[in-house]
Amino acid sequence: MTHISHKARRLLVLAAVCLAALCMPFSFTGPAIAIPAIALDLHGSPLALAWISNAFMLSFGGCLMAAGALADRYGRKRLFLLGLSVFTAAALALACAPTIEALGLLRAVQGLGCALALSSGLAALAQEFDGAARARAFSLIGTAFGAGLAFGPIVAGTLVAASGWRSLFAVTALVGLSALLLAARTLRESRDPHAAGLDWAGALGFTGALSLLTYGLLQAPHSGWTSLASCALLGGAALLLAVFVALEKRQPQPMLDLSLFRLPAFAGVQLLAAAPAFSYVVLLVLLPARLIGIEGYSATQAGGMMLALSAPMLVLPMLAGLAAQRIAAAHICGAGLLITGGGLLWLSHCAPGLPATTLLGPLLLIGAGISLPWGLMDGLAVSVVPVERAGMAAGIFNTTRVAGEGIALAIVAALLATLTVTALHALPGVTAQDATLAAPLLAIGELRQAGVLLPHASVQELSQAYGAAFRQLLQVLAGISTASALLILVFLRQSAGAPATAR
Repeated sequence: MTHISHKARRLLVLAAVCLAALCMPFSFTGPAIAIPAIALDLHGSPLALAWISNAFMLSFGGCLMAAGALADRYGRKRLFLLGLSVFTAAALALACAPTIEALGLLRAVQGLGCALALSSGLAALAQEFDGAARARAFSLIGTAFGAGLAFGPIVAGTLVAASGWRSLFAVTALVGLSALLLAARTLRESRDPHAAGLDWAGALGFTGALSLLTYGLLQAPHSGWTSLASCALLGGAALLLAVFVALEKRQPQPMLDLSLFRLPAFAGVQLLAAAPAFSYVVLLVLLPARLIGIEGYSATQAGGMMLALSAPMLVLPMLAGLAAQRIAAAHICGAGLLITGGGLLWLSHCAPGLPATTLLGPLLLIGAGISLPWGLMDGLAVSVVPVERAGMAAGIFNTTRVAGEGIALAIVAALLATLTVTALHALPGVTAQDATLAAPLLAIGELRQAGVLLPHASVQELSQAYGAAFRQLLQVLAGISTASALLILVFLRQSAGAPATAR
């Protein structure tokens, strides 16, 4: 490293962390495009296919806070390299996965590696840069994240169409390996000399509760909400959550400082972290299933359509940061969520089978609306607490955001399947049992397999049933987005009077 100048080394460190930041959204949006091709190749059940997205988000969100604590204690470079190694190895194994069960398990491993890499990478970057240079560095991280969201679907669609779904994970491994080699060469080791030991009981309790809740929500549409399996999973999640809260209250240095939630503004920021999960993130998984499975788009065409949803992320978060110098950040965030709710209502009127151009307007409006709070959330997360607690506040915020996305995916998938059951049961000659069996398949876009279970229903009738369920779901999501906007304005009213400093 001696022949590399200090400035060049820092730029290479930034490039390595940007590549890692690019991997996370691409690893989420890409496989959503590939799920129909994976289903055709590996013939997974709806529950197993759902875990392709949920397993990644679950392990990523559940391990984020613990990963940050481990990085502070054992070294940011060490954990960054370990995380990238796990991520890259998992991606290579995913490219060769023989079964749908192996795929789901490896996705959980990949999420763990991503959590280790992202937490330690951001902490290491904060050590490399300070002042205005740090702000510019973190804005580039945000741009890399936005690029992964915006271009992930179309890149994935192109790869799946050209080389099959396995090439998607091979390319992801290549990006991870590039970041790993750059970081190994240029990143300096750093750690927090005052870091406490990891709260293992809290970490295991939190991850266990999150896992049981997600599994229960995914299982319920298949076995019934009142079945023994569903009640046991959801009841176990509630029990573990209660244990987790009790443990954190007794810990002298807890992983999650529950006293922060006594601050109304802090609670409002956590709501702000979770709101985009229901109004935007779930669409990154649901829309490809609709476009490919129900409407017959190719993977490349679906990826192009998804670009309309995510493209505003490349520009508007930066503009929102500039606007926050004159307008209260809470007002910008609330307005963005209201705009998003309007876009969801508009999209609910776009039934399957309409020309593709009819979808572009509502998708752009949803993407534009959610981009406004997206660029301000991180700054708000640390501005509503005392400065000495900013680190923990940022960790809680990121965990709420990512874990909320996993929970939102499970809730929305279960709701869509339940609404589809009702829509199918309304078709002539379809019994309640047949509707319950076929609905999970139709909800993930498996129109052909649903038709096999319902031979008396035409393809048009099945598409209309799906469209009715999807319309109702979007109306519910629009309501959640609108309610979130109003609640955020109430909770953040103390900080709404003065503009927040954008990151």
